[in-house]
Amino acid sequence: LRLFPGRLSAFPLFLLALLLGFASLLWLQLSCSAEGPSPGGQLRGVPRQPCPPLALLVPFRERFEELLAFVPYMHRFLSKKRIRHRIFILNQVDHFRFNRASLINVGFLESGNDTDYIAMHDVDLLPLNEHLDYSFPEAGPFHVASPELHPLYHYKTYVGGILLLTKQHYELCNGMSNRFWGWGREDDEFYRRIKGAGLQVRRPSGITTGYETFQHLHDPAWRKRDQKRIAAQKQEQFKVDREGGLNNVRYRIESRTDLSVAGAPCTVLNVLLDCDTNETPWCTFG
Repeated sequence: LRLFPGRLSAFPLFLLALLLGFASLLWLQLSCSAEGPSPGGQLRGVPRQPCPPLALLVPFRERFEELLAFVPYMHRFLSKKRIRHRIFILNQVDHFRFNRASLINVGFLESGNDTDYIAMHDVDLLPLNEHLDYSFPEAGPFHVASPELHPLYHYKTYVGGILLLTKQHYELCNGMSNRFWGWGREDDEFYRRIKGAGLQVRRPSGITTGYETFQHLHDPAWRKRDQKRIAAQKQEQFKVDREGGLNNVRYRIESRTDLSVAGAPCTVLNVLLDCDTNETPWCTFG
């Protein structure tokens, strides 16, 4: 206070405190984004603030060629943007049909307390535009692969491909429904959960690369077991699951392995999902 002449009343001190707090938050944001100063340009003696760590959750089954390309690419991409991250490969090893939503629920529960937000990230989608934002989505879910940019899906309620959420917001939605065995529709149901939780989906702005913003890695194998509609699945897939999600996902971790793919670290979780065939008979191949 000796730096300031005369006496200061309570109101100017309050304003000064607000300005200092705002400046601190602004510095944290800049130091955690690609727009901030580079490590070589830091002020001497001023350490970089730690950025919230990201858990990259990648549902996976038998797409090894795509995985070998995905892990090193995403590690370089996020490191260049100075996004602290851990890549979790959620490998479904049971004999049921593929369940992307349940795998994301498992990844959320198993990612630990050292990550603050998640990215639901398809293994076959690589971001090509360095201006895409993967930073902490404090204001609400951030859909990186928006309908205006995704090479395949262009309807306005689409939230698949790549979606960022804080862990708090994901819990508020009770995660994703576990009823979606096979391919598709789980992200459409999750969009309705987001709206039901009072959250607003945000999307990138100022991206001019259009449908060439991402590289879509195509696996030529046609997985009939995941594409086929079984029993009442077609009718059920349009319903909202108001009870299930994080609270009732049933699984077992067969193994957990930390490994490196072309120098990029990742954690592979071999996941055994469980299914109540009375509730969702379409989880099997019959």
